[in-house]
Amino acid sequence: MTEKQIQFLNLDLLQPAPSQTAAYLEQGQGTSVLMLHGFMGSGNCWLPLMAHLQTQMHCVALDLLGFGDSAKPAIQYDVAKEVEFVRQFIQARNLEPCYLIGHSFGGWVAAAYALAYPAAVKGLILLAPAGIRDDSFAGRYDHLRPILWQTPLVDWVLNGIKPFSNWFGQKETLEKIAWMRGELNSQPAARSFLVDRIRPEDAIDTVEKEIHRLHTPTLVITGDRDDTIPLWHSETYAREIPNAQLVILPEATHSLPQDYAAEVAAHILPFLMAQSVES
Repeated sequence: MTEKQIQFLNLDLLQPAPSQTAAYLEQGQGTSVLMLHGFMGSGNCWLPLMAHLQTQMHCVALDLLGFGDSAKPAIQYDVAKEVEFVRQFIQARNLEPCYLIGHSFGGWVAAAYALAYPAAVKGLILLAPAGIRDDSFAGRYDHLRPILWQTPLVDWVLNGIKPFSNWFGQKETLEKIAWMRGELNSQPAARSFLVDRIRPEDAIDTVEKEIHRLHTPTLVITGDRDDTIPLWHSETYAREIPNAQLVILPEATHSLPQDYAAEVAAHILPFLMAQSVES
């Protein structure tokens, strides 16, 4: 993706604050499909899948609020704010009604959007969607607490032990920690969600108690080697959403849009075509 391919749109999301910029990619013609990326991702992740869909669909990949090249206001982020961001973008671009494709965190946002605006969504495609409560996730993030500390002391410690990391065989681990700290400090949305998730006193605004109300045609796709979003999360979506279809890709990991675009497209296209015929 070149810089010229990125488009920008100003949205009046946080009044009376200044308008917030929405960054997005756009390819193809036909029925509109809005693509929502995963946690700490951006619309770039959809480029491989867009290449398979753009001959038949109008593909729009949005950077969610606080991610990618979209605005990064200093706020406490939650799914409701992301849903409102998506809502304003869809209305500003005149995409309604459209199909939604969401991966991981983007699947959570897509499901929440369909719950809030059911008439605005023609169909829902969820790739390894997050948003199902899992108490084990909180413990998974405990080791990130020092990385999230907003103090130069952490950077001084990381830089101080860097020359000795080879002696202990931890160079790769240290580089990963430093990279993650840099990413989290540059992505306020990601940091905000992680801070809220690793505090046990904070409730997680999941969608699992509400998705049984959805009557939007839904396709759920996941990989059987996904070590980020457990298989049973996707199975919960497929079970609770009436008439939802579940596809489990053998040997596939969590990076479905990037590494399994052809396989994913092979299931998405028939689903989209079937919904177009029925409508």
